[in-house]
This record gives sequence, C-alpha cells and structure tokens, in this order.
Amino acid sequence: MSISPPTCGAVEMFVLGLTGSIGMGKSTTSDIFRAVGIPVHDADATVHRLYAGGAVGAIGEAFPGVVVDGRVDRTRLGAIVLKDGAALKRLEAIVHPLVGAAERAFRDRMRAAGHAVAVLDIPLLLETGAERRVDAVAVVSAPAETQRQRVLARPGMTEEKLAAILARQMPDAEKRARAHFVIESGYGLDTARRQVADIIRALAGSRRSH
Repeated sequence: MSISPPTCGAVEMFVLGLTGSIGMGKSTTSDIFRAVGIPVHDADATVHRLYAGGAVGAIGEAFPGVVVDGRVDRTRLGAIVLKDGAALKRLEAIVHPLVGAAERAFRDRMRAAGHAVAVLDIPLLLETGAERRVDAVAVVSAPAETQRQRVLARPGMTEEKLAAILARQMPDAEKRARAHFVIESGYGLDTARRQVADIIRALAGSRRSH
C-alpha cells in the first residue's frame, strides 16, 4: 500500500492509525510513540472515561443492570454484548459517536499545536472502516501462541471469551496485508522501539517529499 500524505494546508499533520488484535502489544506500542513525543489518541481509554461519565445514562437505559455505583460495569456489559450481535450494535450506536467527537477534538488540538504526526490508537480500525480517517495504517502483530498466552494471562479471561473476541476481529494475516507498516511485538521492546523509529522516519520523509 502507498502512503498518501495529508492535503497541503496552513499546518499539515500526518495521522497514523495504529491497530492490532487483542494481545498483540498495541498499548505498549502506543506508549513507545508517546515516549518519543508523538501524541496518541487512545479510543479504548476514551471508552473507559465514557463508561464512568458521559455514556453512563444512555448505556444504563439500554442495558438495565450494567451500571454499578454510577459507572458501567464492563464485565456485566461484556457478558451481554459479546454473545449478542444486536446488543453490540445498540452499544456501538451509543458509544461510537461520542468516541468520534473526542477523536475530532484531539485532532484539532494537535493540529493547532503544530504536531507533524499524531497517532489514533483504534482497536477495530480495519473492521470498522476507520482507515478512511487516517493517512496510513500500522498494525501491531505477534505470533499466535504469544498472543494467546498474553491474553489468557489477563484476570477473568477464558478460552471462551478469547474466542468470542477473536471472532469479531479481522484475522491477523489480513490486517498485516492491509497495513502500510507492521510492528512485530514478539521480539522485545528494543526491537519494537526500532520499528517505531523507522516508521517516524518514513513519515517524515513522506512529508518532505510532499
């Protein structure tokens, strides 16, 4: 895939979409970008905030019993939506517009601040068509057994829940094929840092050529 630089304007900002299936190391990779000064908008973190604030009322109305002590209980909500496609669509209809608004506000702030590159960390970027909102896509990947071990080590995770989550996600091989960049997270932090540095250099080169 070729990289399409952003349209020339008063202030250019290259928007990189960062994604990867569960357990692939996407959050750690986001932290690497932040550590070198690249701002990151984390869609998952935005959802967490909404579950404790702006989306509580609407979710509580749509899914009785999932709000506990004024915030959405993710375990209770997950037990409903992971097995019910219609319920998941109801949840997405509530949450996605709010996450989208937060993302647009982030982009506006980073552009106004003069950042050359910003990252959108979106778990289901390719599955939801969000690649249309970015200039390039980076996929974080690891061997399947590494992924499985990482995920099953999480509190409360089971083989059944992992299977349900993976069923909603595009296969890793397809994500890799559709990416502009692939970050291999199974070989340690130093290797991942080098790959992130390579991506930043590539994006800087695309801006200069533009």
